[in-house]
Amino acid sequence: MTWERWLDESDRVLIAAGAGLSAAAGYDYSDTERFAELFPVLHAKGLWARYQLIGLPLPPRLLWGYWSVHVDDIRFGAGPNPVYARLRELVGARDHFVLTSNVDGLFERNGFAEDRVWTPQGDYGRYQCETPCTRETWPSRPIVEAALATYDVATGEVTAVPSCPRCGGEVFLNVHKGPEYVPDHYAPAGERLREWLGDGVLVIEIGAGYSTPGVIRSPVESVVRALPSARLVRINRDHAEVPADLRERAVSVRADVLDVLTGHSTSR
Repeated sequence: MTWERWLDESDRVLIAAGAGLSAAAGYDYSDTERFAELFPVLHAKGLWARYQLIGLPLPPRLLWGYWSVHVDDIRFGAGPNPVYARLRELVGARDHFVLTSNVDGLFERNGFAEDRVWTPQGDYGRYQCETPCTRETWPSRPIVEAALATYDVATGEVTAVPSCPRCGGEVFLNVHKGPEYVPDHYAPAGERLREWLGDGVLVIEIGAGYSTPGVIRSPVESVVRALPSARLVRINRDHAEVPADLRERAVSVRADVLDVLTGHSTSR
């Protein structure tokens, strides 16, 4: 039984996506060439990939020099993405929902309804107080654009360092990096997903490995276990294995996402 046939037989689909999907779409945090192109100052300091900047302490001007360029490239880039657009095409008119650890907004930007996408790890499209002094969060595009307007490519720094509209303190993007994270903006989508879930759903998990298994990988296994007629398709180049207790209702697709979406993969 191929995963394509399971999709043909399904009226309801849950897309569960990890970093591997966005990497296949060209947003690879380990891409050394793109890093050198966008961040020459940081590259000259011995850094070579975006993943190294996650949690790395930097002076505020250099910190926001990096993050404003990064978020503008990852989150606010113009135009559709062919990988996500192809996935939307495959889902078609089926009743569907999305659960993703990705914070780049690529589902909404490629035809998936915003109210059917749950991003429990947050979204680069918003920012919050670092304290936090409030549960409120705000759209990040204005602070990103303001920072970029003062960006100096020679130093990698900006002079327009954002601050909290309430207390004037430090801010950061509204993404889960520690206990200060404010997930309130995304909670309603999580409730809608829980209400939407039901037996007979096909879960298509794409590019979710073991870096944060508690966000995508383990929860979708629990969903399938709890719903007797649910099925799981796990698409992953390196970690496509499925639990033994789900083997009769799970398909392992060990292939690159691009190959899967273009029909060049195999499943077992």
